[in-house]
Amino acid sequence: MTQIISSLSEISDRYDALFVDLWGCVHNGITAYPDAVAALKAYRAKGGIVVLVTNSPKPRAGVAKQLETFGVPRDAYDTIATSGDSARSAMFRGAVGEKVYFMGEWERDAGFFEPLEILDNPVPITRVPLTEAEGIVCCGPFDPMADPSVNRADFLYAKTKGLKLLCANPDIVVDRGETREWCAGALARLYTEMGGESLYFGKPHPPIYDLARRRLTALEKSIPDAAILAIGDGAQTDIAGAMGEDIDSLFITGGLAAAETKTTQHPDAKALKAYLEKEKVAPQYSIGQLR
Repeated sequence: MTQIISSLSEISDRYDALFVDLWGCVHNGITAYPDAVAALKAYRAKGGIVVLVTNSPKPRAGVAKQLETFGVPRDAYDTIATSGDSARSAMFRGAVGEKVYFMGEWERDAGFFEPLEILDNPVPITRVPLTEAEGIVCCGPFDPMADPSVNRADFLYAKTKGLKLLCANPDIVVDRGETREWCAGALARLYTEMGGESLYFGKPHPPIYDLARRRLTALEKSIPDAAILAIGDGAQTDIAGAMGEDIDSLFITGGLAAAETKTTQHPDAKALKAYLEKEKVAPQYSIGQLR
């Protein structure tokens, strides 16, 4: 059974590094959570390393800029690993071909197509209409409020052509303030259910954890998995991913699962137990909000 705690400091001395989710844990898509920022700063002040591990399709420079606008200070974390960077690397290696059909909001997601200088001989990528595409790059829905089923006709055509869909953000939904929005993961799930092939690079899939470990190595830190704690509010992304990597986890119950876990200041123990059993995940710890 998961241990319900009141603050990160109760358990933080057991870990040398944190893999911390962003949306729903450190910010709400609009502004930072002050208690979460304070907890991360306090952890770093004692020598801990904070790696922000996010399913954002943005490159890490774009996430850092966004965090600044949300009010998350630079001294609250050490480095960032994004699903976008992991997926971009695959795209520029030719995972879905050279001519790609892009799904997302271009003003928000244009950075995904910026050159990736760390690769030798990257594949030249061209955005084309679906009828000319060799594959699909999905950073999100065109309209985050529209049901994913609006894409069925395009997905049927793409499946018939045998196109692979590269999913830059496996999240199904996020809450922007009080508004719930669909994410790229919902589209990739639909495409897979329709018989298409979706490629995933964010949580809960291994590539983003490999990237997060490389970010630690770049800081000249050699930290075993047993000394890493993953923190997040997504049962099937953050917690399932940590379980797959054999990393301990802290479940933020007041995020996506706030209603199911009856979280106010703290989760209701009975409701939390039922929710975790339903989701088939087993975090070592749970807390209402990161603090």
